[in-house]
Amino acid sequence: MIVLKLGGSAITDKSRPETLDGPALERASDAIAAALDGDGVENGLVIVHGGGSFGHHHASEHGLTRTSGSRDVTAAMDVHRAMKTLNAFVLERLLERDVPAVPVHPFSTAHREEGGDLVLPTGQVATIVAEGFVPVLHGDVVSHAGEGVTIVSGDELVAGLARDLEADAVGLCSTVPGVLDDDDAVIGYISSYDDVEPVLGASDATDVTGGMAAKVRALLDLESPATIFGLDDLEAFLAGDQPGTTIDGASAVD
Repeated sequence: MIVLKLGGSAITDKSRPETLDGPALERASDAIAAALDGDGVENGLVIVHGGGSFGHHHASEHGLTRTSGSRDVTAAMDVHRAMKTLNAFVLERLLERDVPAVPVHPFSTAHREEGGDLVLPTGQVATIVAEGFVPVLHGDVVSHAGEGVTIVSGDELVAGLARDLEADAVGLCSTVPGVLDDDDAVIGYISSYDDVEPVLGASDATDVTGGMAAKVRALLDLESPATIFGLDDLEAFLAGDQPGTTIDGASAVD
């Protein structure tokens, strides 16, 4: 079982509202289709994509984050509509390549309890995979007890899916070839957030979900290693390699 996230920055132009990076999405879809035709994906694939210039733009406009919510239906629907639009683009490109992709919208399945803990039922996703389909989830708004709606990030979804589905491999495809140090060199291995905190800054475009720092934190909480890599390395990741940065919080010594 592979859980793969296509970063919003990797498949959209985050500097312009609701702008798709068509060539990048085509490349990603080609790599996914080739992997499914080969031997790299044996136990199923789950795809999550970020919001990029679609969801983040509207979330920022309405002041929505993972902790700050709204009961304004316009705010909820602006974000959800934009994410469904991007999801439709992703599905279209995959279906064109005979990838049996189907949508799973978190707004209809997940929620947050008071305090912010995410409840993500994954039985539906597991059944979709078992029946030979490729579920495609995305960052979204979710109902949040006491807050109206808040944002659920693709990184949160990846972490929850990886734990519940006992994923064999977890990968985040980004615009950069991995987590970079102060000299823009790829950090090969991370086992503790403290080791890389000084070099993890904010995203360089509108991002209400925490940028690279949030990605690293989420992956460090997993029981198995995960990888962050660039689009050029997507094919290698799906073939079983660990390009970019390997993140393995379970190996940290207490």
